[in-house]
Amino acid sequence: MTQATDLPGIDSPKIDEFLQELATIQNAGPKRIALLGSRHVPITHQHLIEMMSYALVLAGNRLMTSGALGTNAAAIRGAMRANPNLLTVILPQSLERQPRESRQQLDKVMHLVEKPENDQLPLGEASALCNQEIVSRCQQLICFAFHDSHTLLQTCELAEEQHKVVTLFYFD
Repeated sequence: MTQATDLPGIDSPKIDEFLQELATIQNAGPKRIALLGSRHVPITHQHLIEMMSYALVLAGNRLMTSGALGTNAAAIRGAMRANPNLLTVILPQSLERQPRESRQQLDKVMHLVEKPENDQLPLGEASALCNQEIVSRCQQLICFAFHDSHTLLQTCELAEEQHKVVTLFYFD
């Protein structure tokens, strides 16, 4: 019998990576799913993202996101409707550094992680660090981005390097 690692022309680490990703996809149990994306999202897309996060949490998955407007706010709304206990929001900086509109929503989140140690960093740099932490905690990443969303695309690459299942949707 041929072993997966005996296939000519395919190196063993690539096969192991593929099998690990396949097992994650096939796992019917709840997952830790990160949902991240752009702040600049049309309202119709926000509704779709909200419905997706609602369905993911309703199915028993733990959802992680950040606290920005747009994609992340829609993910929070959906998860909060389904089961607030299955939502974790990790902020790039302290709650005080978030826009007023975000703070009103975030005040209701049960599992909120603030990063006041990043308050002195530019938001882009703090967001990149935040996304790294979110990716380290998840099994799967769902990302909504534009082709020029540098930080989000880097986050997807990081997740792929960590052998996470990555689903990337482009707005443009």
